This record gives sequence, structure tokens and C-alpha cells, in this order.
Amino acid sequence: MPASILEEVDHLLGAVSTRRTSTRLSCPSCGSAHVAQALGDNGGISYVCTACGHSWS
Repeated sequence: MPASILEEVDHLLGAVSTRRTSTRLSCPSCGSAHVAQALGDNGGISYVCTACGHSWS
């Protein structure tokens, strides 16, 4: 149990920061983080890099 509310806030902010970093996508071709999610063929999910145009699923 945290000793103060500030320790609890620091703990929660650290968890949010970790979660954001772990869900970020990057293009396997150029490494850019500028990735859009698109509806793929047959209802699947595809991704498109808006920097280089590479697409993958």
C-alpha cells in the first residue's frame, strides 16, 4: 500500500506509460510509427504505413 496519494499517482502514471509504449505499432519496412489500421480482405485487419505505403496484416 502506498504511503501517500502521490506515490499512488506515480504508480498509476507509470502503468499508463508502459501500456502506451507496448501497444504502439511500427512499420516493419521503414520503422515509422505512422501506421493506420484498415479493414482488410475478408473482414480481417490490415495495417498501412502512411510514411512509406507498406501494408501488412
